[in-house]
Amino acid sequence: MTKKKIGYVEAIDEIEDILAKIEADELDVDELSEKVKRVSVLLKLCKEKLHKTETEVENILKEIED
Repeated sequence: MTKKKIGYVEAIDEIEDILAKIEADELDVDELSEKVKRVSVLLKLCKEKLHKTETEVENILKEIED
């Protein structure tokens, strides 16, 4: 099974959806644990994407200055 790459906006949307369910007490204990793990994975993905984008923008700005 191949994993579909998820984009930044999709990850944020999924995080927000999970948080809304947690706040509304819509998850049982088993689901809660699973969803918290998923949010952790999504947050790591978002952090990596932001860091990569920051590095790319810095490199572009350095090229412009040269």
